[in-house]
Amino acid sequence: MLWNHRQGSGCYRMGFQCDVGIATAAPGQFIMVRLKGQKIPMLRRPFSIHQVIKEGTRIKGFEILYKVVGQGTALLADSRAGEGIDVLGPLGRGFALNSEHKTVFFFFFGIGVAPFMFLISRMLEAGFDMSRVAVFLGGRSRNDLLCTEDFKAVGVSLTLTTDDGSRGQRGLVTSPLEAAVKRSRPDMLYACGPVPMLQKVIALSKDYDLACQVSVETVMACGMGACLGCAVEGTTAHQPYRHACVDGPVFDAEDIILR
Repeated sequence: MLWNHRQGSGCYRMGFQCDVGIATAAPGQFIMVRLKGQKIPMLRRPFSIHQVIKEGTRIKGFEILYKVVGQGTALLADSRAGEGIDVLGPLGRGFALNSEHKTVFFFFFGIGVAPFMFLISRMLEAGFDMSRVAVFLGGRSRNDLLCTEDFKAVGVSLTLTTDDGSRGQRGLVTSPLEAAVKRSRPDMLYACGPVPMLQKVIALSKDYDLACQVSVETVMACGMGACLGCAVEGTTAHQPYRHACVDGPVFDAEDIILR
């Protein structure tokens, strides 16, 4: 592990040195992590790849952005640079990026921001006009609004909301998102966040006939489709259930039902 820096309230940004396999990673994919020698909790924890670390043009590692929510993440938060980390990945299905898309909206709430700096870096490499990219970021309070300076640095439009009004607009981030969709229909809407938020985004994409991809936050035990514990309800009879670890965690909004 290269670093483990605190970011906001209970959140950390951890860097890993890992040049095997990470060069082929796609934004939206994830890795499974645990400290080397760790026996409790037994299972690895899944984290989105937040960003790759480059030395010139060579990729030498990656970052995760995580929030302390239980025993596993608390152990990670207490770890220090130089400690050994057991990493499995990259895993899963990432975001599809289409160079023909001009107007792109991003929607996330709190730690749901984690996969998106990697995706934005790929957009920059592909020559996207970032002035046509709009980011809608929400949180319970100002301490939950992560990566705001990173987004400003790349020139995207940034709309912030908080439940308590401590920063940005007061209220749900879905409100300014819908208002923006009414003004200017995007070519693609990318989203990540808790299920109630994603339910609203998926409903919005259907109401306005939007192309939409969502990254689903769910508990995973193995990360490889063996335990079948991360089932997501599908919309077709021939595939009534998908599994977030192998069919996702990124899905087309029209392919899943979140309850």
